[in-house]
Amino acid sequence: MNLLESKAVFLNKDKIESRFIYHGMKRLFDIVAATCGIIILSPLMIIIAVLIKNEDHGPIFYKQVRVGKNGKTFKMYKFRSMFINADKMLDKLKEQNDVDGPMFKMKDDPRVTKIGHFIRKHSLDELPQFLNVLKGDMSLVGPRPPLPSEVEEYSEYDKQRLFVIPGCTGLWQATERNEVGFTKMVQLDIEYIKKANLFFDLWIIWKTIEIIFKPNSSY
Repeated sequence: MNLLESKAVFLNKDKIESRFIYHGMKRLFDIVAATCGIIILSPLMIIIAVLIKNEDHGPIFYKQVRVGKNGKTFKMYKFRSMFINADKMLDKLKEQNDVDGPMFKMKDDPRVTKIGHFIRKHSLDELPQFLNVLKGDMSLVGPRPPLPSEVEEYSEYDKQRLFVIPGCTGLWQATERNEVGFTKMVQLDIEYIKKANLFFDLWIIWKTIEIIFKPNSSY
């Protein structure tokens, strides 16, 4: 444990998991909201799918292994926003990472397609994650699900992000987004876990909807 961790306040995992009423109500809300979201937004999703297909004739969806609650891995769905060989290009770009810590973000990422820039800016690439919500791998609100390679570099403090089900959006995404680095993202996620309740979740969802029409620093 480093000096920073020794001064940090760690969460009580047993207390978090004992909130049966909140977690039950949140799961019910997730199922209803995700189902409604798929139905209401299906015309928009069809348009996005057509635009992605027309740009380079590649796959519409992108599946990636992510780490969920308690370290369990799952396949997360997104609209494909990058060129087909994007993963192979990552090693050459790591030195240009715009954020600190075990997470890669690049403002002018050359791997992003034209339609990809638009759907990422408005967070529309995340819409297929409604399917992950229905499957129970994700919630509408929670910490961003990390890559296995990122988790390998986590400290014990960072691993607290994995105490709860990851979300399609969260406090970090709805507020600071790419204005802050990995360390601040972890702090925001842990703050969310400490304060989590249905009203807080609804506020984060509302802020996320605002981002669709008035994007923040997402890229």
